[in-house]
Amino acid sequence: MSYHKPVLLTECINGLNINPNGIYVDVTFGGGGHSKEIIKHLTNGRLFAFDQDFNVIDNSIDDSKFKLIKANFRYLKSFLKLEGVNKIDGLLADLGVSSHQIDTPERGFAYRYDSDLDMRMDSNSSLDAKEVINCYSESDLSNILYQYGDLNQSRRIAHKIVNSRKKEYIKTSHELIKVLDGLFSEKNRNKFLARIFQAIRIEVNDEINALKELLKDVVGLLNNKGRLVIISYHSLEDRLVKNLIKKGNIQGVEQKDFFGKVTKDLDPVNKKIITPNNEEFKINSRARSAKLRVAEKNIDNE
Repeated sequence: MSYHKPVLLTECINGLNINPNGIYVDVTFGGGGHSKEIIKHLTNGRLFAFDQDFNVIDNSIDDSKFKLIKANFRYLKSFLKLEGVNKIDGLLADLGVSSHQIDTPERGFAYRYDSDLDMRMDSNSSLDAKEVINCYSESDLSNILYQYGDLNQSRRIAHKIVNSRKKEYIKTSHELIKVLDGLFSEKNRNKFLARIFQAIRIEVNDEINALKELLKDVVGLLNNKGRLVIISYHSLEDRLVKNLIKKGNIQGVEQKDFFGKVTKDLDPVNKKIITPNNEEFKINSRARSAKLRVAEKNIDNE
């Protein structure tokens, strides 16, 4: 199974500051590129990897220090507890959809293929893109397109989809694109369609709520001086991560102690967001919108 080189690989490994005897988690295993590099730095440590896409089992690593768990990372804490793990030394997340998923036509993630509107990362999930497009109310569709796709004309788009589906069920990506014809110029076609498909995908996989649950649990799981390393591709994702690191919670509301000091458990390791360089853009187009944030736990809560 072919997967592209993982995004910001060197920067992620440096960010984890790996203890050879530590316990680490890669919550977005995918092609295993990040995990394979982490394993190289472990002596007696352990690496647990999560992925909800059953297809990644083919990429599993044959190493006694490694275990792949087929589950959404929102259940991280529960599954680690089953493994007898209550504390970890670092966590890596490369959010969004993998290049392999995008490049597999039958998965329905990419608008360039005329494929079934699916977009499920977990093929056992009941909700797919067809249901979102054909069954959601006009107002719900509009909200999804606005929040997850940053589309200012979301109401107009939703209205056109709803009117079209009254005549005929929308089953494939190209049928959806045909419905949207006239709402975008040829110059803006790719950007417009990418945002439409991104918004639907995020809704299908409940990606934002899953990330919120992960971020809610991760600080308590980290050992003191443990590292949090997250690559995001969407402004809403990045805002949640930024809020947790800088404000101490995903809402971004500062909480202060009796002395007026902001109470938070993470310190940013890098003052500025880390982004890929031009060379990486050439190798992996998916890296274009990647933003990496690295943080270190500064106290022990327990």
